[in-house]
Amino acid sequence: MSYRVPHGIPSHSAVTRLERRSRPGLYSEEERSRRDASPWTVVQGVLAPLQFVIFAVSLVLVVRFLVTDDGEVAATCSVVIKTLALYTIMVTGCIWEKVVFGRYLFAPAFFWEDVFSMLVLALHTAYLVALATHTLTVQQQLHLALAAYATYLVNAVQFLLKLRAARLQQQAIQLAGQRLQGLRA
Repeated sequence: MSYRVPHGIPSHSAVTRLERRSRPGLYSEEERSRRDASPWTVVQGVLAPLQFVIFAVSLVLVVRFLVTDDGEVAATCSVVIKTLALYTIMVTGCIWEKVVFGRYLFAPAFFWEDVFSMLVLALHTAYLVALATHTLTVQQQLHLALAAYATYLVNAVQFLLKLRAARLQQQAIQLAGQRLQGLRA
């Protein structure tokens, strides 16, 4: 026999969603503690700028090839390396999200970033499929890579904005703590 929540009384999951929506900031105290204690936070902090450097070098190589028709192998290899870096940061990011929020993907705090990450992954994967199957010319493959890179940039900005929001939240918490101590003194 299953129990039904009477009409007008929110279910447990609805209460949880309401609590998260009404809670200011990106992390609860428990999530912040888990984030700060997790080695996966450091891993993400190292991989994100590394992936950006790989992206920047690859972008130069891809554009150089498309403009001059020189450096096909370098451009192609750079996109493959960028895609592998993306896969690595996605896997480690999923682990980080599980540790901090209790789910591998689509935690409410990072829902839209994760949704857009799926598009980034799909385009990078489409590039690898086109490369392996030769269904597109090299120029078409690299234009697909540029589309993947554009989505990556949008996604990177999303995450940078979340990082900024987390820092602002931390500063607000510290300021509130200082004010509270000042009131007690």
